[in-house]
Amino acid sequence: MKKSFCSLLIVFLFVTNGYSQQFKVSYTAAVYNKPFTGNVIAYLSKENKEPRTGSVGLDKFPCFAVAVKNIQPGQDIIIDDKAVSYPTALSDIERGEYYIQIVWDRNLGGRSIADSPGNLYNETIKVELTKDIKKTFSVVADKVVPEQTFKETEHVKELKVSSALLSSFHNKPMTVDAAVVLPNEYYTQPDRKFPVVFTVFGYGADYHYFSGQETTAPELVDESVISVFLDGNCPLGHSVYANSDNNGPWGDALTTEFIPALENKFRCNGARLLTGHSSGGWTVLWLQTQYPKVFDGCWSSSPDPVDFRNFQKINLYEDKNMFYDNDGNQRLVATVAGFIPWGTMKTIYQMEEVVYRGEQIHSFNAVFSKKGIDGKPERICNTSTGEIDSKVFEHWKKYDISANLKRDWEILKPNLQGKIRVTVGNGDNFLLNHAVKLLETQMNELKADFQFAYYPGDHFTIHTPEYRKEGFTFLKQKYMEWIAKVNAGKK
Repeated sequence: MKKSFCSLLIVFLFVTNGYSQQFKVSYTAAVYNKPFTGNVIAYLSKENKEPRTGSVGLDKFPCFAVAVKNIQPGQDIIIDDKAVSYPTALSDIERGEYYIQIVWDRNLGGRSIADSPGNLYNETIKVELTKDIKKTFSVVADKVVPEQTFKETEHVKELKVSSALLSSFHNKPMTVDAAVVLPNEYYTQPDRKFPVVFTVFGYGADYHYFSGQETTAPELVDESVISVFLDGNCPLGHSVYANSDNNGPWGDALTTEFIPALENKFRCNGARLLTGHSSGGWTVLWLQTQYPKVFDGCWSSSPDPVDFRNFQKINLYEDKNMFYDNDGNQRLVATVAGFIPWGTMKTIYQMEEVVYRGEQIHSFNAVFSKKGIDGKPERICNTSTGEIDSKVFEHWKKYDISANLKRDWEILKPNLQGKIRVTVGNGDNFLLNHAVKLLETQMNELKADFQFAYYPGDHFTIHTPEYRKEGFTFLKQKYMEWIAKVNAGKK
């Protein structure tokens, strides 16, 4: 009897465990008439009618991914409990009505999987997940993300510069792209040359924002300039224009290929000023400190962590875990006003296990880490436990701006003294003000003539007219110093 009962129990467990919630997904030949190899991601949400547009890690929503090979148009694949999943297996997510979209990632160069040109997806459908997990839902991708185009206007131009450096690294044609916005005087004073203000967008922004705009370059206080709007979008996130093992030599491509092409095409006078916010703020500080002779002044606004002793309140030199502090509390990746919880490190890391490229944490790994033996960026932590990998961090140290300045200050000082202003909100949502304060303390100890300023507000509300005026006044001052230096050289 005991033997029969055990046999029945095994059969029962096999039958019940053999069922799981399933989505049958396919794509039409009309959108892609070739075999597909790559990753397929399901985005679900109870509230967002376009779930693929959710902000990974800041929004929490179920998502699932499977890797497939040589799938033909019209051929079904199954997304079920075997998929890489967040927050749990498909059969175990909360029951109810969901909006669902599936994206087939061809990974042709766009940053966001959901919006990468060439990727296949479906218009949102609504499904009801009940306790009947044997029910299967079919989803057909019959849409394709279109290629981005840029419409030039009188004062707004697109500049795409072929990069031999990046093309060689990636073994395919690569360009460095930007929107170039000209001042009115560019046409009314055809013999005049202008300084260039490079603005680097933050994470997720795109120079195509200027497509079709009838606008002119904003003045630098009262000085006409050429504005160049760079974004750092690349398949693994934001390149931050840093040379890296995974993204390639973006810094060198910008300084040795893009800038000469820009100055050859447009009437630039040789002065180069930098500004950017968030990931753009980190970018311009990195560029100014890595290429101090190339750029003449930098205003860095709310930069990503500039001192790895406080990487969003994590000391990467000493702490052992990305998810939990020493008291077992979950670490925050985002806040409201600098202290009210919004998003956790654990959530963003684990969601990015599913949405496997192009997001913020992947972006940090892609820039700061070595390339792993699997060809992917090494991970700073275990995405199940949060344990920090100290060997991976050894490579990250190369990108600690504060540590680099401390080590190399005597070499950098002649070309960097007085060129940098860093500003941030006291209630930064992403806790970035804490690293800025560490950098300020260190630069004061080195007697470096850097400006630091802290303002009321957070990462998004800080951009008051006063904030912008003081930042651009600093850049104008750096430009006047450049003019004085050039004129002194002519005597």
